[in-house]
Amino acid sequence: MTRLSAVFALLLVLSGLSLVSSQYRARQLFIDLDRARIAARKLDVEWRTLQLDQTNYSKHSLIESAAEHDLRMLRPSQRRIQYLNLPDHPDGSKTSTLPSGSVAAGSAP
Repeated sequence: MTRLSAVFALLLVLSGLSLVSSQYRARQLFIDLDRARIAARKLDVEWRTLQLDQTNYSKHSLIESAAEHDLRMLRPSQRRIQYLNLPDHPDGSKTSTLPSGSVAAGSAP
């Protein structure tokens, strides 16, 4: 009977240690999960900020302002602009090359 009691006592101690170990592991996993959620929230905020920045930087007025002020580009006058009418291909699509002797829009004649 003493041997059986000792075996049960040993099993009880091992069971208690196993319980403590599993609770500790569960807490560690919960902390890791919470950290991952915080990181995901930060990445989501950063993603939204980047999308907003992309939207702002792609606005026509910002691009035009940068071209005028930073690059010192000017819009050509109306008499310097040439419009080209490209002939149709037999299959109905427009040509992508300029006809011989044509000048691209905005270039000097």
